[in-house]
Amino acid sequence: MNVTELARVLKITPAELRQYLPQMGFDIGLKAIKVDNVTARKVINAWPQFKYRLEKQKQEERQLQAVDAGSVEKKRVVIPALTTVRQFAELSGVPVNKLLTELMRNSVFASLNERIDFDTAAIVGADLGLEVVLDETEGQAEDQSGRLKEIIALEQTADLQTRPPVIVVMGHVDHGKTMLLDAIRRTNVIATEAGGITQHIGAYQVERHNRLITFIDTPGHEAFTAMRNRGAKVADIAILVVAADDGVKPQTVEAFRIIEAAKIPYLVAINKIDKPDADIMRTKQELSNQLNIVPEDWGGKTICVPISAKQGENIDELLDNVLLITDMEENNLKANPDATAVGTVVESNIDKGEGVVATILVQNGTLHVGEELQCNGIAYGKVRSLKDYLGKNLTSVLPSTPVKVIGFKRAPAVGDIIEVGRGEKSKKTKNMMNMSAPTQSVKEDEDGEGGPQINLVIKSDTLGSAEAIEASLAKIDTFGVKIKILYRGLGNVTEGDVTRAESSHAKLIAFTVNISPQAEELAREKQVEVKSYQIIYELLNDLKEEIQILVKPDIKRVDLGRIKVLAIFKTGKKDQIIGGQVTKGLIKPHSFVEVMREGEFIAQGQLTQLQSGRQDVDQVEAGNDCGLQYEGKPLIKVGDALEVYQEEKIYHKVK
Repeated sequence: MNVTELARVLKITPAELRQYLPQMGFDIGLKAIKVDNVTARKVINAWPQFKYRLEKQKQEERQLQAVDAGSVEKKRVVIPALTTVRQFAELSGVPVNKLLTELMRNSVFASLNERIDFDTAAIVGADLGLEVVLDETEGQAEDQSGRLKEIIALEQTADLQTRPPVIVVMGHVDHGKTMLLDAIRRTNVIATEAGGITQHIGAYQVERHNRLITFIDTPGHEAFTAMRNRGAKVADIAILVVAADDGVKPQTVEAFRIIEAAKIPYLVAINKIDKPDADIMRTKQELSNQLNIVPEDWGGKTICVPISAKQGENIDELLDNVLLITDMEENNLKANPDATAVGTVVESNIDKGEGVVATILVQNGTLHVGEELQCNGIAYGKVRSLKDYLGKNLTSVLPSTPVKVIGFKRAPAVGDIIEVGRGEKSKKTKNMMNMSAPTQSVKEDEDGEGGPQINLVIKSDTLGSAEAIEASLAKIDTFGVKIKILYRGLGNVTEGDVTRAESSHAKLIAFTVNISPQAEELAREKQVEVKSYQIIYELLNDLKEEIQILVKPDIKRVDLGRIKVLAIFKTGKKDQIIGGQVTKGLIKPHSFVEVMREGEFIAQGQLTQLQSGRQDVDQVEAGNDCGLQYEGKPLIKVGDALEVYQEEKIYHKVK
């Protein structure tokens, strides 16, 4: 008998069964998959008495906890002021998928490698029964965005000059953020994006009243929440886009929470007012009721501008209001253009012709061609060339300007702070061009049960895409099917990737990258499945379909009734013909039977045939006599009780 089948008979999980077996006097090993029939029967026979003792013990423990709940000692976890989700999981011993679930319950949508602050970790840790303590040895450790504040704080006031504001546009996936930026820039960005959904963070500049405004275009779908969080951290002002025909959606709420957490001023763009079913008043009502955003014309403090990005209506008014908030925030929008440059990585990828390329938003100082670059004191390369968002070559870049930097020796992570300076060469720093180190599985194998598993080798165009895929996979409820990312890398699919996938029996995913002809030929020869995707949701949908096939249904026991055995008419080697009376419920053929004697479990079998009045019937109700054929060990005696039940399969829908 399989361990899972035995656990199902006892109505417990396989993990619980392995935990209880040694206590019951049976040792089958922690990794055993099957149990011999003799041992299985002994376990089944011993279970009722052990279960009674177990329940009694648990009841006593609950009573003790209720009396002295404060005496239960929580696990103490010491963490720095800022830590990644993965590091927090390792320090606390909490499985990654459980930690991600708890973060999502607290409206924190983070990827494995994203940083969370101490307050967030402490709240989530408390929910998980942990005592989270700040590591005092870290001192007043700050995240990298704190490094920028520190640099500017050290500047002399006389050297600071007003810089252009950096604007982040956020909102629901199809409420028109990209079309709004298209209307502002008068360029067709949507046409360059697969499926019309922005898949990478981009940064652009526009001019209004002879003043520059920098826009960060962050993706709107929840799959890219981690990238969007980082976008908000480098912004000065946010525009929350809400469609007048659709109103406030869950992702609108999520975007607003990110804006609030970033503590930056914002205004609301009520888009799609050209739609026949647009209702500006209803949208304002939803903003007020759900987000506590009260528009200015309702006596509040929030600027709400009705616009039509498609028609270009009121775009100038929106920009004028952005400049109005900029003037109010003027004291916070300062930088020293004469200092050495420092900025934040907005995107990072590998280009076939240019090598490692990163988009950087310069936030202080001026970046020049030929300067050395470092991150956290580690050398990252030298600026070979600078290009603006239109592809034009530049020789220098001022604060609040986004620029494409070519010349990195290793790819920085999105959100990293890049400074001008000669850093140390470190062998310990992972070469992100190869990214050859295996990543942690998206779904942790908590109980060691050898269930179905999907292995993946992923090649993508950018780090942001790779992180988005990993974060999205972590959110899928796989119902016991394990997904493991064995390797993720940047750049086109090579023969080495095919060999790696073959050796690990993995699917090879090419996300917005090409497959070399040699790799394609090798994949056919080795029968390695290679799939190309341009849109992340198509990738997720295909994986969900594959997971759905592998998901095993839950087995639910449905009790039907009870029979009191009155006579044994015939006993064979593996079956018995029995007469009895239905004392409870109703009985149906093709059901399972538990044989109970004086309240103890004796055996299990099946009811294969049911008769009443010597006629085969579909059911017999309580109070009636019946005859039945029982298949199983012929142990039934007169006076025994037969508990009759059926098993219902419950299929889970992968979402």
